[in-house]
Amino acid sequence: MAIPTDLFDLTGHVVLVTGGGSGIGKACAEAMIRHGAKVMIGGRTVEKLAGAVEELNRLADGQPCAAVRLDVADDASAQEAVAETVTKFGGIHAVVNSAGVMCKKPTFELTGEEVNNLYNIHVTGALRVSQAAGEHFKTQGSGCIINIASISSFMSLTEVTAYACAKHAMMGLTQSLANEWAKHGIRTNGIAPGFIPTDINRKMIEGTDRGRRILEHTPMARFGTGDEIAGAAVYLASQAASFVNGITIPVDGGYLASGIGDSVAPWAATTE
Repeated sequence: MAIPTDLFDLTGHVVLVTGGGSGIGKACAEAMIRHGAKVMIGGRTVEKLAGAVEELNRLADGQPCAAVRLDVADDASAQEAVAETVTKFGGIHAVVNSAGVMCKKPTFELTGEEVNNLYNIHVTGALRVSQAAGEHFKTQGSGCIINIASISSFMSLTEVTAYACAKHAMMGLTQSLANEWAKHGIRTNGIAPGFIPTDINRKMIEGTDRGRRILEHTPMARFGTGDEIAGAAVYLASQAASFVNGITIPVDGGYLASGIGDSVAPWAATTE
């Protein structure tokens, strides 16, 4: 197989990004466009999508971004979003499953309905979109699925049990699809962001005791950005990751590697 000059070039690729109107999803969409892809962003809030499309279309010539209303909790909506992507851009080559919600409350107070809602959006929602896109991938003999998991796929956090359960399951979904669909030329991988302030968690971690403790256990001593997650998404969608399948990559500033050592918190006292 000939090695392309630019392993990260996505020219000619079409990518559907769920939850693409803001946060990590929008950052992934921007990065894909900057590397040559055409991107369809999906989400439930039409106004947010419209603003994101306007912004993203300033990045390159030819209107590389469009939007589709997408509710990942609805089977028909997932099918329609994939179909509209194919109609608009002439095909589909990758999916980034980034749609998500948060539920923070003491686990004693958590209801089964709340757990099922998060599971339905994060896990079953990702499955719905992957199945719809996977039919096209199977026909063309290639395709890429990127699931946005979480640092909580690997470790526990207090009072976000429903979210953590869903993100653990998302990593399991990634491995299952990677194992079963590789024979169709479909690669499935995940990204586990560390602590990235977004609309669903900013109030939990910025300027809070929880955020202080997170930074104390992050060797890089800061929160991450959506752009830093998007770089991993470009890698996984590109030829550079052509033999990468079934892995979930933590992008966390060293949080999972942190043990007992010197304090790395920005406010920590220093000694000479």
